[in-house]
Amino acid sequence: MTSSRRDFLRGAVLLSAAVPLAAAGCSTTDPGEERSGGGTLERARSSGKITVGFANEAPYGFTDKSGKLTGEAPELARVVFKELGIGKVEGVQVDFGGLIGGLSARRFDVIAAGMFITPERCETVAFSDPEYVAKSAFLVRKGNPKGLLKPEDPGKKGVRVGVLTGAVEGGYAEKHGVKKSNIKTFADQASAFEGLKAGRVDCVWLTRISLADVLSKHQGEPYEVTAPFVPVIDGKEQLGAGAFAFRKADADLLAAFNGKLAELKTGNRLLPVLRPFGFTQAEVPGPGDTAAKFCKG
Repeated sequence: MTSSRRDFLRGAVLLSAAVPLAAAGCSTTDPGEERSGGGTLERARSSGKITVGFANEAPYGFTDKSGKLTGEAPELARVVFKELGIGKVEGVQVDFGGLIGGLSARRFDVIAAGMFITPERCETVAFSDPEYVAKSAFLVRKGNPKGLLKPEDPGKKGVRVGVLTGAVEGGYAEKHGVKKSNIKTFADQASAFEGLKAGRVDCVWLTRISLADVLSKHQGEPYEVTAPFVPVIDGKEQLGAGAFAFRKADADLLAAFNGKLAELKTGNRLLPVLRPFGFTQAEVPGPGDTAAKFCKG
Protein backbone atom coordinates (compact mmCIF):
# COMPACT_ATOMS: atom_id res chain seq x y z
CA MET A 1 0.00 0.00 0.00
CA THR A 2 1.67 3.17 -1.15
CA SER A 3 -0.61 6.04 -0.23
CA SER A 4 -2.95 5.11 2.55
CA ARG A 5 -4.47 6.26 5.79
CA ARG A 6 -1.78 4.24 7.57
CA ASP A 7 0.95 6.67 6.59
CA PHE A 8 -0.68 9.84 7.83
CA LEU A 9 -3.76 9.09 9.91
CA ARG A 10 -1.97 8.23 13.13
CA GLY A 11 -1.89 4.54 12.49
CA ALA A 12 -5.30 3.71 11.08
CA VAL A 13 -5.10 1.23 8.22
CA LEU A 14 -6.84 1.01 4.88
CA LEU A 15 -9.52 -1.58 5.52
CA SER A 16 -10.72 -2.18 1.99
CA ALA A 17 -9.61 -1.49 -1.56
CA ALA A 18 -12.07 -0.04 -4.03
CA VAL A 19 -14.79 -2.53 -4.96
CA PRO A 20 -18.03 -2.21 -6.92
CA LEU A 21 -20.96 -0.87 -4.96
CA ALA A 22 -24.35 -2.48 -4.81
CA ALA A 23 -26.50 0.44 -3.81
CA ALA A 24 -28.35 2.96 -5.87
CA GLY A 25 -26.91 6.39 -5.28
CA CYS A 26 -23.36 5.05 -4.82
CA SER A 27 -21.15 4.72 -7.84
CA THR A 28 -17.55 3.95 -8.71
CA THR A 29 -18.02 5.64 -12.04
CA ASP A 30 -17.54 9.30 -12.77
CA PRO A 31 -20.82 11.14 -12.18
CA GLY A 32 -19.87 13.78 -14.69
CA GLU A 33 -16.71 15.82 -14.70
CA GLU A 34 -18.15 18.50 -16.94
CA ARG A 35 -20.28 20.70 -14.75
CA SER A 36 -21.61 24.11 -15.42
CA GLY A 37 -23.99 26.72 -14.16
CA GLY A 38 -22.98 28.54 -10.98
CA GLY A 39 -20.86 27.41 -8.05
CA THR A 40 -21.01 24.01 -6.41
CA LEU A 41 -23.18 25.19 -3.51
CA GLU A 42 -25.68 26.86 -5.84
CA ARG A 43 -25.79 23.84 -8.15
CA ALA A 44 -26.22 21.40 -5.24
CA ARG A 45 -29.05 23.41 -3.76
CA SER A 46 -30.73 23.63 -7.14
CA SER A 47 -30.46 19.91 -7.86
CA GLY A 48 -31.04 18.84 -4.26
CA LYS A 49 -28.03 16.55 -4.20
CA ILE A 50 -24.29 16.57 -3.63
CA THR A 51 -21.63 13.95 -4.37
CA VAL A 52 -19.00 12.86 -1.85
CA GLY A 53 -15.84 10.84 -2.36
CA PHE A 54 -15.10 8.03 0.10
CA ALA A 55 -12.60 5.16 0.36
CA ASN A 56 -14.68 2.32 1.86
CA GLU A 57 -12.92 2.43 5.23
CA ALA A 58 -14.77 1.63 8.44
CA PRO A 59 -15.64 3.53 10.54
CA TYR A 60 -14.98 6.65 8.43
CA GLY A 61 -16.88 6.11 5.17
CA PHE A 62 -17.95 2.74 3.82
CA THR A 63 -20.82 0.69 2.43
CA ASP A 64 -22.58 -1.66 4.83
CA LYS A 65 -23.79 -5.18 4.06
CA SER A 66 -26.91 -3.82 2.43
CA GLY A 67 -24.84 -1.56 0.16
CA LYS A 68 -25.79 1.67 1.93
CA LEU A 69 -23.20 4.43 2.11
CA THR A 70 -22.56 5.07 5.80
CA GLY A 71 -19.80 5.84 8.31
CA GLU A 72 -19.12 8.88 10.45
CA ALA A 73 -18.34 11.20 7.53
CA PRO A 74 -21.24 10.30 5.17
CA GLU A 75 -23.75 10.40 8.04
CA LEU A 76 -22.44 13.77 9.17
CA ALA A 77 -22.58 14.94 5.55
CA ARG A 78 -26.26 14.00 5.40
CA VAL A 79 -27.02 16.05 8.51
CA VAL A 80 -25.05 19.13 7.45
CA PHE A 81 -26.13 19.21 3.82
CA LYS A 82 -29.76 18.64 4.70
CA GLU A 83 -29.62 21.77 6.85
CA LEU A 84 -28.07 23.56 3.87
CA GLY A 85 -31.05 22.61 1.73
CA ILE A 86 -29.38 19.67 -0.01
CA GLY A 87 -31.39 16.57 0.71
CA LYS A 88 -29.47 13.83 -1.08
CA VAL A 89 -25.85 12.69 -0.58
CA GLU A 90 -24.45 10.38 -3.25
CA GLY A 91 -21.14 8.52 -3.03
CA VAL A 92 -18.22 7.87 -5.36
CA GLN A 93 -15.82 5.21 -4.08
CA VAL A 94 -12.12 5.46 -4.89
CA ASP A 95 -8.88 4.29 -3.31
CA PHE A 96 -7.89 6.54 -0.41
CA GLY A 97 -4.82 7.74 -2.29
CA GLY A 98 -7.01 8.91 -5.18
CA LEU A 99 -9.40 11.06 -3.16
CA ILE A 100 -7.67 14.41 -3.58
CA GLY A 101 -7.04 13.77 -7.27
CA GLY A 102 -10.69 12.80 -7.73
CA LEU A 103 -11.83 15.98 -6.01
CA SER A 104 -9.58 18.11 -8.19
CA ALA A 105 -10.86 16.30 -11.30
CA ARG A 106 -14.44 17.09 -10.20
CA ARG A 107 -15.43 13.44 -9.92
CA PHE A 108 -17.20 14.47 -6.72
CA ASP A 109 -17.83 17.67 -4.78
CA VAL A 110 -16.46 16.90 -1.32
CA ILE A 111 -14.19 14.32 0.31
CA ALA A 112 -16.09 12.62 3.15
CA ALA A 113 -13.59 10.05 4.37
CA GLY A 114 -12.34 11.19 7.77
CA MET A 115 -9.18 12.52 6.09
CA PHE A 116 -6.59 14.01 8.43
CA ILE A 117 -5.63 17.64 7.93
CA THR A 118 -1.93 17.98 7.09
CA PRO A 119 0.10 20.98 5.94
CA GLU A 120 0.90 19.16 2.68
CA ARG A 121 -2.74 18.52 1.86
CA CYS A 122 -3.67 22.07 2.78
CA GLU A 123 -1.61 23.21 -0.20
CA THR A 124 -4.01 21.42 -2.55
CA VAL A 125 -7.44 21.36 -0.91
CA ALA A 126 -9.41 23.45 1.58
CA PHE A 127 -10.38 21.60 4.76
CA SER A 128 -13.37 22.16 6.95
CA ASP A 129 -12.79 22.46 10.66
CA PRO A 130 -12.34 18.98 12.15
CA GLU A 131 -15.28 16.75 12.91
CA TYR A 132 -13.09 14.63 15.20
CA VAL A 133 -9.62 14.47 16.71
CA ALA A 134 -7.81 11.15 17.11
CA LYS A 135 -6.02 10.06 20.28
CA SER A 136 -4.01 6.91 20.90
CA ALA A 137 -4.89 3.90 23.07
CA PHE A 138 -3.80 0.34 23.77
CA LEU A 139 -5.68 -2.85 23.04
CA VAL A 140 -4.97 -5.17 25.97
CA ARG A 141 -6.28 -8.29 27.65
CA LYS A 142 -9.33 -7.80 29.84
CA GLY A 143 -8.36 -6.27 33.15
CA ASN A 144 -5.21 -4.72 31.67
CA PRO A 145 -2.84 -7.09 33.56
CA LYS A 146 0.27 -5.10 32.59
CA GLY A 147 -1.25 -1.83 33.79
CA LEU A 148 -0.68 0.04 30.51
CA LEU A 149 -2.31 3.46 30.66
CA LYS A 150 0.20 6.06 29.44
CA PRO A 151 2.53 6.18 26.41
CA GLU A 152 5.63 5.70 28.57
CA ASP A 153 4.25 2.60 30.34
CA PRO A 154 5.22 -0.04 27.73
CA GLY A 155 8.85 1.12 27.78
CA LYS A 156 9.04 1.30 31.56
CA LYS A 157 7.52 -2.14 31.96
CA GLY A 158 9.46 -3.79 29.14
CA VAL A 159 6.41 -5.16 27.37
CA ARG A 160 6.06 -6.11 23.71
CA VAL A 161 4.08 -3.65 21.61
CA GLY A 162 2.20 -4.43 18.40
CA VAL A 163 1.97 -1.73 15.73
CA LEU A 164 1.07 -1.66 12.04
CA THR A 165 3.78 -1.81 9.40
CA GLY A 166 4.68 1.74 8.39
CA ALA A 167 2.48 3.25 11.09
CA VAL A 168 3.52 6.21 13.22
CA GLU A 169 2.91 4.27 16.45
CA GLY A 170 6.17 2.38 15.96
CA GLY A 171 8.01 5.68 16.20
CA TYR A 172 5.87 6.77 19.13
CA ALA A 173 6.73 3.59 20.99
CA GLU A 174 10.45 3.92 20.35
CA LYS A 175 10.45 7.60 21.35
CA HIS A 176 8.73 6.65 24.59
CA GLY A 177 11.36 4.08 25.53
CA VAL A 178 10.23 0.79 23.99
CA LYS A 179 13.20 -1.26 22.74
CA LYS A 180 13.18 -1.96 19.01
CA SER A 181 13.26 -5.69 19.77
CA ASN A 182 9.97 -5.28 21.67
CA ILE A 183 8.18 -3.54 18.80
CA LYS A 184 6.39 -6.08 16.60
CA THR A 185 4.87 -5.02 13.30
CA PHE A 186 1.72 -6.41 11.69
CA ALA A 187 0.23 -5.92 8.23
CA ASP A 188 -3.20 -4.84 9.43
CA GLN A 189 -5.51 -4.55 12.43
CA ALA A 190 -6.80 -8.10 12.12
CA SER A 191 -3.34 -9.63 12.23
CA ALA A 192 -2.35 -7.37 15.13
CA PHE A 193 -5.36 -8.63 17.08
CA GLU A 194 -4.37 -12.22 16.32
CA GLY A 195 -0.84 -11.43 17.52
CA LEU A 196 -2.21 -10.20 20.83
CA LYS A 197 -4.48 -13.22 21.10
CA ALA A 198 -1.55 -15.58 20.44
CA GLY A 199 0.61 -13.87 23.06
CA ARG A 200 3.16 -12.51 20.59
CA VAL A 201 2.60 -9.00 22.00
CA ASP A 202 1.25 -7.61 25.26
CA CYS A 203 -0.66 -4.73 23.68
CA VAL A 204 -1.52 -3.15 20.34
CA TRP A 205 -0.93 0.60 19.97
CA LEU A 206 -3.21 2.43 17.50
CA THR A 207 -5.75 5.22 17.51
CA ARG A 208 -8.55 4.64 19.99
CA ILE A 209 -11.03 4.88 17.12
CA SER A 210 -9.35 2.09 15.16
CA LEU A 211 -9.02 -0.15 18.22
CA ALA A 212 -12.68 0.36 19.10
CA ASP A 213 -13.54 -0.77 15.57
CA VAL A 214 -11.33 -3.87 16.00
CA LEU A 215 -12.94 -4.69 19.34
CA SER A 216 -16.44 -4.32 17.88
CA LYS A 217 -15.63 -7.22 15.57
CA HIS A 218 -14.66 -9.43 18.52
CA GLN A 219 -17.46 -8.81 20.99
CA GLY A 220 -17.43 -11.16 23.96
CA GLU A 221 -13.72 -11.89 23.73
CA PRO A 222 -11.52 -11.00 26.76
CA TYR A 223 -9.94 -7.78 25.48
CA GLU A 224 -10.45 -4.08 26.11
CA VAL A 225 -9.33 -0.68 24.85
CA THR A 226 -7.65 1.58 27.38
CA ALA A 227 -8.56 5.20 28.01
CA PRO A 228 -7.25 7.47 25.23
CA PHE A 229 -4.03 9.43 25.57
CA VAL A 230 -1.95 11.82 23.49
CA PRO A 231 1.73 10.98 22.87
CA VAL A 232 4.11 13.94 23.09
CA ILE A 233 7.17 13.87 20.84
CA ASP A 234 9.75 16.66 21.06
CA GLY A 235 7.29 18.75 23.01
CA LYS A 236 4.51 18.43 20.42
CA GLU A 237 1.26 16.57 20.96
CA GLN A 238 0.71 13.87 18.36
CA LEU A 239 -2.96 14.48 17.69
CA GLY A 240 -4.66 14.11 14.33
CA ALA A 241 -7.79 15.83 13.07
CA GLY A 242 -10.25 14.36 10.57
CA ALA A 243 -12.17 16.71 8.31
CA PHE A 244 -14.02 17.16 5.02
CA ALA A 245 -12.01 18.45 2.06
CA PHE A 246 -13.22 20.88 -0.61
CA ARG A 247 -11.84 22.42 -3.76
CA LYS A 248 -10.31 25.79 -2.90
CA ALA A 249 -12.57 27.44 -5.46
CA ASP A 250 -15.63 26.33 -3.46
CA ALA A 251 -15.11 28.85 -0.67
CA ASP A 252 -18.86 29.49 -0.32
CA LEU A 253 -19.60 25.79 0.10
CA LEU A 254 -16.80 25.45 2.68
CA ALA A 255 -18.03 28.48 4.64
CA ALA A 256 -21.60 27.19 4.66
CA PHE A 257 -20.45 23.74 5.79
CA ASN A 258 -18.28 25.16 8.56
CA GLY A 259 -21.15 27.30 9.77
CA LYS A 260 -23.47 24.32 10.16
CA LEU A 261 -20.70 22.18 11.66
CA ALA A 262 -20.08 24.87 14.28
CA GLU A 263 -23.80 24.85 15.12
CA LEU A 264 -23.69 21.09 15.65
CA LYS A 265 -20.69 21.43 17.96
CA THR A 266 -22.08 24.26 20.08
CA GLY A 267 -25.48 22.59 20.24
CA ASN A 268 -23.97 19.26 21.37
CA ARG A 269 -25.38 17.62 18.26
CA LEU A 270 -22.12 16.36 16.77
CA LEU A 271 -21.35 13.41 19.04
CA PRO A 272 -24.76 11.73 18.56
CA VAL A 273 -23.99 11.50 14.84
CA LEU A 274 -20.52 10.02 15.40
CA ARG A 275 -21.23 7.79 18.41
CA PRO A 276 -22.69 4.83 16.44
CA PHE A 277 -19.29 4.45 14.77
CA GLY A 278 -17.29 4.16 17.99
CA PHE A 279 -16.52 7.82 18.64
CA THR A 280 -16.72 9.25 22.15
CA GLN A 281 -16.40 12.61 23.82
CA ALA A 282 -12.63 12.07 23.72
CA GLU A 283 -12.73 12.58 19.93
CA VAL A 284 -14.90 15.70 19.91
CA PRO A 285 -12.77 18.69 18.79
CA GLY A 286 -12.18 21.53 21.22
CA PRO A 287 -12.81 25.22 20.47
CA GLY A 288 -9.22 25.72 19.37
CA ASP A 289 -9.15 22.73 17.01
CA THR A 290 -9.54 24.49 13.66
CA ALA A 291 -8.43 23.70 10.14
CA ALA A 292 -5.98 26.63 10.34
CA LYS A 293 -4.33 25.11 13.41
CA PHE A 294 -3.70 21.72 11.81
CA CYS A 295 -2.70 23.20 8.45
CA LYS A 296 0.21 24.80 10.28
CA GLY A 297 1.34 21.41 11.56
